[in-house]
Amino acid sequence: MSVDPFWNSSKAREAAAQRRPGVLIRLGREHQAWTLAVLGGRLGCSSATVSRLERRARIVDLALVHRAALEVGVPRHILVASLAPPPTAAAAATRVSASPHAEEDPMRRRTLLTATAAAGPTALLAGVDQALAHTPAPTGAGRLDAALAASRALYDRGAHGQLLAALPGLIADGHATASSRQELDQARLSAVYSLATAVLNKIGSYDRARLTADRARTWAEVSGSPLASAAAARELAIVLRHQDRSEEAQRLMTVAASGVEATGLRTDASASAYAQMLCTLAYTAARAGQRAEALAMTEEARRAARRLPSAAPVGRLFAISPAAVDLYAVGVHWALGDAGAALEAGKNLRPGQFPTAERKARLGTDMARAWWAWSRPEQAARSLLDAYRASPGEVRDRPAIHTIVVELSQRHPRTEGVRELRAAVTRPS
Repeated sequence: MSVDPFWNSSKAREAAAQRRPGVLIRLGREHQAWTLAVLGGRLGCSSATVSRLERRARIVDLALVHRAALEVGVPRHILVASLAPPPTAAAAATRVSASPHAEEDPMRRRTLLTATAAAGPTALLAGVDQALAHTPAPTGAGRLDAALAASRALYDRGAHGQLLAALPGLIADGHATASSRQELDQARLSAVYSLATAVLNKIGSYDRARLTADRARTWAEVSGSPLASAAAARELAIVLRHQDRSEEAQRLMTVAASGVEATGLRTDASASAYAQMLCTLAYTAARAGQRAEALAMTEEARRAARRLPSAAPVGRLFAISPAAVDLYAVGVHWALGDAGAALEAGKNLRPGQFPTAERKARLGTDMARAWWAWSRPEQAARSLLDAYRASPGEVRDRPAIHTIVVELSQRHPRTEGVRELRAAVTRPS
């Protein structure tokens, strides 16, 4: 497909190099000889919104940027260049010690990483912020696939602090790999940002999660991978749900699920992705109070999961099983305000049905939420202890679960297990 020579002009190249997608949109609008009102009318927004979009250096609504760029004809590769983070920092800027030998000592590097991770998830967000603002130098640690698999394993263990400590290097290596411009490498970078979004969602850092989710979607779109696009859309929908934008989240998930379904679901990977998308859509509908739709989506997810193995393969982008769908049903009923139905949905589930510590703990926390809503503090405390023993981070780092522990300790301080729980969540990570 030919590109209008206009986009090879010095103005267009300079706007892309300066990471100013708004300027590109303005250039494209003027090239089309459109007023702000004309473009606003084509986008369904006001001329003032278009003006702000063109003038802002900071991206507030990536979806609107994509639509506007498409409308005025910005080529995709130029838009992606304008959305990319700044170039890799010089290696000298990454030094953390006055010692001239510190960077060359692998044991010291591992000790520093362990000490940093021990500071707790929130203390590590500054490093993530720096990596998002200015991509660090690649770590040179080897293939990105291995680093991504190791990072996913940290997520599956609920080791949120260690994962946050590893994210800057993973982001750096992801960008270095994607510089090949190969679609698979671009999909890998999207997966890096999706994983970053997942852990940021876990710890309640939703503003950062929105940024990483937007980047995951951008790189997924560039790669053309349906599964990468689905994973990125799912993580963004979760962010939107936490930001009380359930209607947008549902629209996004509906389109994404339809896109996965259109692949024909001929592989376990695509069928797993489809079932996972339906589960997320069901929970999102439940949080919006849409009972009939939430229950219908849960049943559809069960049907989609019937062909899948009883134990989902660890490390897959979408890892779901029939038991995992039943676990989602617990959350759906709880979100609908029916604690009794939630407890009924989870009564036959056992930790052994789930391959990762994160899922085992999620069983405990979801059942605890239902027991707590049912005014059963003893059972809630017992379930939370089960979750903590499977994965401490799933109880300690998730704000909603941490809140239940605090409320239990305030209202039922003498209930068995509550004192142990309180000590666990206040203990340094």
